[in-house]
Amino acid sequence: MSKKKLGLNTICTHVGEIKDEQFKGAVSPIYLSSSYEFLDVDVKRYPRYFNTPNQEHLSKKIAALEHTEAALIFGSGMAAISHMFLAFLQKGDHLVVQNTLYGGTVNFIKEEFPKYGIEYTFTNGYKVKDFENAIQENTKLIHIETPSNPLLTITDIRAIAKLAKSKCIVTSIDNTFASPVNQNPIDFGIDIVMHSATKYFGGHSDICAGAVASSSENIERIWNVSKNLGGSLSDMTVWLLERSMKTLGLRVKQQTKNAMKLAKWLNRHHKISKVYYPGLKSHPDHKLAKSQMKGFGAMLSFELRDGLDAYQFQKALQLIKSSMSLAGIESTVLSPHLTSHALLTQEERDKIGISNQLIRFSVGIEDLKDLKRDINQAIETL
Repeated sequence: MSKKKLGLNTICTHVGEIKDEQFKGAVSPIYLSSSYEFLDVDVKRYPRYFNTPNQEHLSKKIAALEHTEAALIFGSGMAAISHMFLAFLQKGDHLVVQNTLYGGTVNFIKEEFPKYGIEYTFTNGYKVKDFENAIQENTKLIHIETPSNPLLTITDIRAIAKLAKSKCIVTSIDNTFASPVNQNPIDFGIDIVMHSATKYFGGHSDICAGAVASSSENIERIWNVSKNLGGSLSDMTVWLLERSMKTLGLRVKQQTKNAMKLAKWLNRHHKISKVYYPGLKSHPDHKLAKSQMKGFGAMLSFELRDGLDAYQFQKALQLIKSSMSLAGIESTVLSPHLTSHALLTQEERDKIGISNQLIRFSVGIEDLKDLKRDINQAIETL
């Protein structure tokens, strides 16, 4: 059956599974071997080559979800994005990168690119003209993130892809916040899609992984770099990731539904000064988000009113957990200025609008009334 004809939950459940031919088990068997036969075989398998049976098959599921020809799985989201950058950029090349971006990616660019002689420009904003103004003669790659972390800004995917193609520039996107459940950038002309698979792909806060999906040609180019740098994922974790991805559609749709309702409630709350969520009509990019997303995602951010201590608020929560990561089935919060963007200076954070009152909220699958009750009791405690 053609993958294009399969529904989302069917892809999550069945594409990329390994059939247990010996015992007819319902789930994929795990192949833990780190050494495989090389005589008279079609594929010479080796863990560092990203082609063990479990790695190979799960990559097919990710590619099917992102509407691409191929994919690679990595040991972390940063491994995925750093290998992708190094595959398409070399000494003398230039990268245009969105300014509202995951802090770890920003730090990697600033610390590592000078060692490789790679030039880069952060845009002044996230509109198309900001990218166009940043392009130079030696620009080889444009990298975006939408919705962005942590302010949930929305970048026009179609427009960026069109701009890049007119100048023969490759495009890449961090699609972690949306997940393929809510957004498929390839359909709008983007060349390469990456994920921190630790997040929605894993979904249970117990896996660290990354993924890149693209054309077979692009994936082979990334693979040629990655096989030398390492960064492959253990087959036990690959198996756990496949297990988790079977419920990806169900989890993310429920989380997205909760986030929409919670964002509206927070937007009316007298102790909340601002809510960042593209599903709100008051969001400046709401119409754009609606045109390129199937759902508005399960991530939102909000700012407490002055006089309420954001740190103490998070300590007062009893059900919602404080957490360095996101996208698990449980609701979590963090202060971006202390975690995801702690490596940026105060001046850099102020420039992109990340205040000390800002709280990033990863909405889980809990009953909405319980989440509201916990937020209210934490505010009353303050």
